[in-house]
This record gives sequence, structure tokens and C-alpha cells, in this order.
Amino acid sequence: MTAAGAKEAVGEFYDIQSMKHAQQMTWQAIEQMSVLIKPGMLESEARELGKKILNELDTQRIWHPMLIRFGANTLKTFKQPSDGDPVLGENDIFFIDMGAVWQGHEGDAGDTFTTGNDPEMIACAAAAKTLFTRVEQHWKIHHSAGQALYTYAQEQAAEMGWTLNLDIKGHRVSDFPHAIYRGGNLGDFETSPGPGLWILEIQIAHPSKPYGAFFEDLLV
Repeated sequence: MTAAGAKEAVGEFYDIQSMKHAQQMTWQAIEQMSVLIKPGMLESEARELGKKILNELDTQRIWHPMLIRFGANTLKTFKQPSDGDPVLGENDIFFIDMGAVWQGHEGDAGDTFTTGNDPEMIACAAAAKTLFTRVEQHWKIHHSAGQALYTYAQEQAAEMGWTLNLDIKGHRVSDFPHAIYRGGNLGDFETSPGPGLWILEIQIAHPSKPYGAFFEDLLV
């Protein structure tokens, strides 16, 4: 098996339809959460709300810690702790990053939302999803390697007026647990990623203000 092939290895029970089901359920949880997170809520309270929703949706387990970031914490990477426990403001921005297991397969998705009517925050949230879509379409059309996808993402982000955080480069998913395959980052993967195996992550920062936006989903 080639090095690239080893990074895309799966277990005997892997099924792409189960991956799509986990993807769908993750988005359902995010959508439910997004309408319940309101100004005046603490970041910690939003996380507890997320855990409750996952329990109601009969998830088997959480495979990565749930991240909910408010305000300036939207600039933090996955491994960086939030600064304090901020309160969501009336005109604010937040994102949800959720990874949970359904049918033995790993769902992972994330999106950014706003409160109030700040036009730059609204534009920032929309831009993360737009950039994701551009990169996803580039992959589908050109079958680009993971490394090339993030080069393209950086170019497109700059063209759109945002700064791409290249410390966030996507990752493997699979039947649980994907970590045994040591797939590494999508942005370091030397060949074109196969469908149903990789999460494309996009995190951008406002060029001058202390916030950003995040969007991620399964490449299928």
C-alpha cells in the first residue's frame, strides 16, 4: 500500500452512506443549536446546550470536543482554549464546531452565525461558507491534491478580502476511530483526497477587526 493509500485506510465496517448519515445528523444538531444560542448566553452555557441536543439526537458518542466560540474567540484554532467565558452580544458573531458519531461513523461539521445586524460580521460569516464552496468545487472539477486545495483557498481568501488561517488544514474522518490511520492534515495530503474521507476546514479572519469565521464539512 502506498503512503497516500495508508492515509485513506478505513475499517471493515466503513460505509459511505453511513458517513453521509453522520454528516446529515451533525448538520441537524448544528441547525438546532444555532437558533437557540441567543445574546446574553455564556460560551459555556452554549456548549452545555449542544451536549443536550446531541443526547436528544441519540448520538453514540462525541469524538472530538465540541467547540463554540463567541466574538474574538472565533480567531482561535481548535487546540487553543477560549479566552475567558464571554457573553454573546446583541451584535456579535459565533461559530459551532461539532464532531459526533452516528452508526459507528464520524460526523464533523461547523458553521458561523451572527446576532444583530452588523454588516461586516454578516459578510464574514457568509464568506467562510462561500470560500468553502469555491474550494470544494475546485476539488470536484480539478481533482486537486490536498496541498493544492489550501494554496487555492489562500489565494481565493485574499481575493475576497479575508485572511485564511493556514494553521487549520482539514483532517481525516472515517468509521470510528479514524485516528488509527494517521491520515494527517488534508492540507498536507500529497494526492487528491477521496470522497467521504476528509473534512475541508476553512477559517478566516477579518483583515482589521478581532473576529473571524469558520466553516467545515465532509468532501463528498
